[in-house]
Amino acid sequence: MPRSASLISPILIVGCIIIMVSFAVRASFGMFQIPVAAEFGWPRAEFSLAIAIQNLAWGIGQPIFGAIAEKIGDRKAIITGAIIYAGGMVLTAWSTTPTELQLYAWLVGFGIAGTGFGVVLGVVGRASSDENRSMSLAIVTAAGSIGQVVGAPTAEWLMTFLSWQETFVVFAFVILALVMVVPLLRGPKLANKAELEESMGRVLVKAFRDPSYTLIFLGFFSCGYQLGFITAHFPAFVTEMCGPIEPGSALYSIGVTTTSALGAMSIALIGLANIAGTLTAGWAGKYYSKKYLLAGIYVARTVVAAAFILLPITPLSVILFSIAMGSLWLATVPLTSGLVAHIYGLRYMGTLYGIVFLSHQIGGFLGVWLGGRMYDVFGDYTMVWWIGVGVGAFSALVHLPIREVPLGQRAATVRA
Repeated sequence: MPRSASLISPILIVGCIIIMVSFAVRASFGMFQIPVAAEFGWPRAEFSLAIAIQNLAWGIGQPIFGAIAEKIGDRKAIITGAIIYAGGMVLTAWSTTPTELQLYAWLVGFGIAGTGFGVVLGVVGRASSDENRSMSLAIVTAAGSIGQVVGAPTAEWLMTFLSWQETFVVFAFVILALVMVVPLLRGPKLANKAELEESMGRVLVKAFRDPSYTLIFLGFFSCGYQLGFITAHFPAFVTEMCGPIEPGSALYSIGVTTTSALGAMSIALIGLANIAGTLTAGWAGKYYSKKYLLAGIYVARTVVAAAFILLPITPLSVILFSIAMGSLWLATVPLTSGLVAHIYGLRYMGTLYGIVFLSHQIGGFLGVWLGGRMYDVFGDYTMVWWIGVGVGAFSALVHLPIREVPLGQRAATVRA
C-alpha cells in the first residue's frame, strides 16, 4: 500500500479531539484536592490515593485497551472507554466515603485508558507514513496539552457556582459526548506485510527478550511520577507554599489575586508551554536519535525541578517553573511511542506502548500517593519533590544503552 505524504488527515483531527477532551477532564483533578478534603475533613492522603489509583488503573488498562483495539477495533475500544470514564465520574460525584471515592477511581482510570494515548497514538501511528509519524504523534500529544490548558481553569470556574460533585457530572457528560466523533476515526493502517502476518504473542516475546524494551519501560517511570505528582498536588503546593501575590503586580492586574488561582494558572501554563515543547520534540524525533533526545529531556527536568525547590517559591518562580517544566512535560510521549514503533513495528504498537505506559502510570501512582502521604507525615511536599528529582536523573541514564535499531534489521545484520 502506498504511503501518503499528507500530515493532516481526518484520523489525526479526530484523534486530537479525543485526547484533548480526555485530558482536559483528567488535568482538572488536582483542583478538587482541597474542596473534597474541606467538605469531608479527610486527610490529604485520601483524595491523593484516589487519584493515584486512577493513574494505576490507567496504566493497567492501557495495554488491555491497546490489545482490544488491535483485536476487535479501535472505535469499539474508545467508545467502551468513554462510557466507563463517564460512569466513573458520575459515581465519584456520589461518593461520601474515602472507600467509595477510591473504588470508583478504578473506573475513571480504566476509562482514561480507553480514551488515552495508548489507543489513540496506536491508531494515529499506524495511519501515518514513516516521514510524518513522529510529527503526527507529537500533534496528538500536544492536543492533550490544549486540554490541560482549559481543564483546570474550567474546573475552578465551574466550582464558583456549582459544587464539586456537580462539576464532576458536567465533565461526565463532556466525556460521553466523545462517542459522537468516534465513528469518524477511520483511515489506512500502514503496517507492512511482515508485521501484519506476525502474531501478537510472537511480537511480545521478541520485545520482552530485548533489553532495550526493558530500558524503555524503566525510563518512562519518572515521567509518570513527575506528571502525576504535579498534576495532583501542584495547585495545592502553590496555594500553601508560594509567597503572596502583591496588589498592583502584573498577576493581580489580570485577575490572579490568590495563590489558589495561581495554582490553576500554573497547570494551564504547563499545558500551554507543552504544546510548543511537544511539537518541537516531534520535529526533532524525525531527524535525531530519540533515545538521546529523551535523555536530554530528563536531564533538563532534573535541573529545573532541583532549581525550583532550592530557590524561594514566589509567584514569579512558579510561573517560570511552569513554563520550563511545561516545555518538557509530554515531550517524552511522541519520542517514547515513536521509539517503540521504530524498534518493534506498527502492528501491535498500541499494546507494546501500552505496556511501557504501565511503567509511566506506576510512577504516576507513587507520585500522587506519596505526595499525599508525605504531606500528612511531614507537613509539606519537600521530600516527595526530591524523590522526583532523583528518579528524573535515573531515567536520563537508562535511555543511553538502548539499541535504537529495528529488530528486523538486527536479525538481518546477524544473518549477514
